[in-house]
Amino acid sequence: MTDINGHIIKPDWPAAENIHAFCTTRKNGVSTGVYAGNNLGLHVEDNPQHVLANRQQMIRQFNLPEEPRWLDQVHGNRVINANYIYPGSLSGQKDNNQLTQTDGLLADASFSETANTVCAVMTADCLPMLICNRKGNKVAAAHVGWRGLADDVIEATVASLSERHSELLIWLGPAIGAHAFEVGEEVFNIFVNNQPKAIEAFKQNRQGHYLADIYLLAKLRLHNIGIREIYGGEYCTYTDADQFYSYRRDGKTGRQASLIWFE
Repeated sequence: MTDINGHIIKPDWPAAENIHAFCTTRKNGVSTGVYAGNNLGLHVEDNPQHVLANRQQMIRQFNLPEEPRWLDQVHGNRVINANYIYPGSLSGQKDNNQLTQTDGLLADASFSETANTVCAVMTADCLPMLICNRKGNKVAAAHVGWRGLADDVIEATVASLSERHSELLIWLGPAIGAHAFEVGEEVFNIFVNNQPKAIEAFKQNRQGHYLADIYLLAKLRLHNIGIREIYGGEYCTYTDADQFYSYRRDGKTGRQASLIWFE
């Protein structure tokens, strides 16, 4: 089990001591209404000043070395070096004197081999995946929705680290649970046609509809490329409204964040 400490969830994994990782919950924070709590997403029509206050509070409270390198997530498989993303001001604006790779923001995963660069993804039912190597000098964060999962975002993220798979540790953060994630037959076919063993992750609940286990689907993909050191995967964002934002449950809602870096 992971430990909840000060409104965050920390991975329970055998990472090197210089690895820092956690996932926020919706607890704490100044957002109100449907975003009530610690919403960290600027793209969900929350009051931007509330979001920026939540981000500042997170940076101070948990002693982040810098602002996280936020992504513009698009449910794809693009992975970029987090150092191509200028952390900018808390408003998310970019300093013209800094990096010019503006297209680098459009991605669903980032990696870093540079100390104190904070990789981050935001979720509200999709699966956040954090990765580090045993030496503690490589990290990555991926936003794994079903579309990205089917489009090999896990495999692309792992490949970006150029590390032996036996040296990698994986943590699966809070996502929608298997008893709540209903998908149609087209999604079932996409996964089962690609990997027949994926049928284990689906349970038909009515004609043409299935309950999908996104944690198991991710684990099967990881097992398929030889990764066995997998941790986490015990939460459900949909059913735990007290702790988590959930798009499936609420529609208009906030986002929690999963972050990782090394000293």
